[in-house]
Amino acid sequence: MLTTLELVPGMVTTREDIAAAFGCGKYQGIEPADEAGKVFVYSDPSAGEEYGYTFDGRAEDDDFGPLYMYTGAGTSGDQKPSGRNGSLLTAAKKNREIHLFIEHGKAPGSGAKLQRYIGQMVVDLIQPYEVHRGPGQDKVMRDVLVFRFRPAPGTTPAWTEADWQKPATKSGYEITDPGVQVPEPVVLPKQSGAKVTKTEQHHTMDTVAEIQASQRKVLLREAELVTAFIEHLTAAGHEPQGMELVIEGEPGKLRVDLYDATDHVLYEAKGLTTRANVRMAIGQLADYRRRVPNNENLRIAVLLPSAPTPDVQALLAELNIELVYQTEDGFAGWPIV
Repeated sequence: MLTTLELVPGMVTTREDIAAAFGCGKYQGIEPADEAGKVFVYSDPSAGEEYGYTFDGRAEDDDFGPLYMYTGAGTSGDQKPSGRNGSLLTAAKKNREIHLFIEHGKAPGSGAKLQRYIGQMVVDLIQPYEVHRGPGQDKVMRDVLVFRFRPAPGTTPAWTEADWQKPATKSGYEITDPGVQVPEPVVLPKQSGAKVTKTEQHHTMDTVAEIQASQRKVLLREAELVTAFIEHLTAAGHEPQGMELVIEGEPGKLRVDLYDATDHVLYEAKGLTTRANVRMAIGQLADYRRRVPNNENLRIAVLLPSAPTPDVQALLAELNIELVYQTEDGFAGWPIV
């Protein structure tokens, strides 16, 4: 039985060896090792394929760097940000390291699954996880938490081309609950005079947190805007819905901000009223519209927290895109006629 084990990105091991070395369980996808100050995460994309979704894997890099998406714990029913999932959200606050493994075939003879160590991860500071729809073990659709991992400072992940998210095998869409869910931010541990390496890592993460703080405020502002508009539509007797789109040949899902089923209008919301944000919304709406059923009479609209400049308003009008923005009394531009 192992008593120590050095974690080196690229190494191949087994759950049994990790459990023996660090005192954690060996059967769940998320295995906290409290005494060792670690949380072990085992990603098996093939397991997700059995349920019909392909969330696990490397996603496209964004402005803040590489991302690895990981489906949370819970085989049936809506997944919750507690229990084993909660251990990922509280890892930084409790000074626990997150270590990611990816299933790497089976050991000759024994048939035990091998695990390739990718490296130490941190949960994304802006949006720790995304909420998507996916079937459970009981074949019933439910909310799935898809965690957003980033390499910890100083880590060179040992992922390969095979670790990218698998593309969808067919296109489709699903109507979802319009409720807006904004995950709680990850709380970083306070700086301490412990080890130099720890202090440097926390300083790096604090710097990233400062950069991303404004991004999170925008995310919250957008969520508040959509929530207020949903309440406005509901009070008017309309049926607001959410929508997820799956594109054949592409990984992951596209999540539409809001669909008004009563008026057949698709909305893209932005937390800031800037030309850059409106231009992004225009592109997203053009992409979504192609995939929405019965889109011949579909109207599209940009939802903003305040009025944009006259020239931006003219741009939207020229493109036949409706504009709705929040005012002290409600929403200007609504109802759409």
